[in-house]
Amino acid sequence: MSKVIKNGRIVNDDWQILTVAEGEEAETLDVPAGRVIVPLATWLARREELAARGDVGVWFASHEGPEALADDIGRIAVIAVNFPKFVDGRGYSTAALLRTRYGYTGQLIAFGEVLRDQFKYLTRCGFDTLQPREGRYTDTQLDAAVASLADFTEPYQASVLHPQPLFRRVARAGVKA
Repeated sequence: MSKVIKNGRIVNDDWQILTVAEGEEAETLDVPAGRVIVPLATWLARREELAARGDVGVWFASHEGPEALADDIGRIAVIAVNFPKFVDGRGYSTAALLRTRYGYTGQLIAFGEVLRDQFKYLTRCGFDTLQPREGRYTDTQLDAAVASLADFTEPYQASVLHPQPLFRRVARAGVKA
């Protein structure tokens, strides 16, 4: 069980993310009982079987887009997006599209090389759960990271969380500068 930051709190997470080993086929991946998150290719090949279980999520590789799940969004409780390198920002777009264009309201996990410096930006794009690589941070570092999520309470730019930029929110509230 790994520790994750979910909705601004550190919690234990029992979802297991399955990966395809070298020489394995995603379509024939052994999916164990319990709460598992399978690769997109596994879901696409076995969607009816996996959807019937109810305890299966789907994860995207950084090069995969959310349009592949458009018809299944309502059947999936958890979607995860892999960040294989901290410089790969495609997952930010995937999260924003899932939340805005596809209306996904379930748990959205950023996992892999997610760094503390990115946590606030990840949440602004729609991720509600952040799962850094196992062993990357101590408990004290995770506590500090959670505290830092509240450093900026009024962002200037629009985001999934704040669809209107600050100047429009201020104008709408009738506040004079």
